Amino acid sequence: MSIGLIGYRGSGKTTLGIHLADRLWQKFVDTDQLVIEIAGKTIKEIFEQDGEAKFRDLESEAVIKVCERPEVVIGFGGGALDREENRQAIAKAGLKLIYLRCEPEELLKRIEADPNTAATRPNLTSLVGGIDEIKTVLARREPIWRSVKSAELDVTYLSPQDAIPYLARMM
Repeated sequence: MSIGLIGYRGSGKTTLGIHLADRLWQKFVDTDQLVIEIAGKTIKEIFEQDGEAKFRDLESEAVIKVCERPEVVIGFGGGALDREENRQAIAKAGLKLIYLRCEPEELLKRIEADPNTAATRPNLTSLVGGIDEIKTVLARREPIWRSVKSAELDVTYLSPQDAIPYLARMM
């Protein structure tokens, strides 16, 4: 069975996904990384040069591709589930989705601590990053994530080493 990790940027989808895949003897696939490979540029560059709609089209292509792979752990981009067609592809594939929930203040700390964020990730609203943007985007996306999740793990105060045993038990 393939497993998908969903949640906001900074929630640990990639970090935890890599560790979980290793523990389960599976491969890890990140949809954002697939988009970068398909486009040949960073997500920020796609947003700036081609627009968000183009990014979302590439993201849908990546989601469909990863849903065809058996026995993988998938880190889905935060907005990947915004599109109904992506949610349908995930449901059709029978993925178990785990929502990695994290408090906005902790998300901001994690995002600000990542030196690559500003260079590779676009702002998601006109609020130009920060806590207000996180809260706004969470308010829009969290109901979607909760409507499709198989399980939820609050990772606010968990290190990756502490979170992995919980995730493994959710399988």
